Amino acid sequence: MDIQIRGKNVHVSEALKDTTREKLAKLDRFANGWGRIEVDFYEVRNRRVHDNQVCEVLVHLKGSLVKAHASSTDLTASLDLVIDKVEHQVKKLKEKRVDRHHPRKSRLHPELPPEAFMPEPESEEGLRAPRIVKNKRVDLKPMTPEEASLQMDLLGHDFFMFVNAENQHASVLYRRNDGDFGLIEAAR
Repeated sequence: MDIQIRGKNVHVSEALKDTTREKLAKLDRFANGWGRIEVDFYEVRNRRVHDNQVCEVLVHLKGSLVKAHASSTDLTASLDLVIDKVEHQVKKLKEKRVDRHHPRKSRLHPELPPEAFMPEPESEEGLRAPRIVKNKRVDLKPMTPEEASLQMDLLGHDFFMFVNAENQHASVLYRRNDGDFGLIEAAR
């Protein structure tokens, strides 16, 4: 991994450069040897700013950029702070890539058969057909649409299913895009 260290308005000692290379070498396990890291040390020249020693790190990975900066009263402390941030971001990026290409198996859901985790066959257009991923049973209680709207607001949902007390039909109350409500009733 190529590491470039620069100092803007501040002298970067060889000891700090060696420490930086040593600490950033940990990122190589996430990058698999490819990538480039740019480290900039600089000082904010404003007497009102207490944490004026800044370290900024830019990591160039395959198809991604990770950037972080931290400031402190000491360049080494700033380096430690920024490395924690960058390591967290790179680790998160790596996990995201691995999860995308290696979906989890049925060990998380032992009650589901392994076929549930198999990819769906694609249609002619290359899109997979939607499938039901969650089932839920509810007890429908008789109530008026006004009571249903209060329940829906209390639950924070965008729709609410109930039995209309006025005509005993199954009904769904939903919030429209304009903020009003819509009511769907089943016909018998």
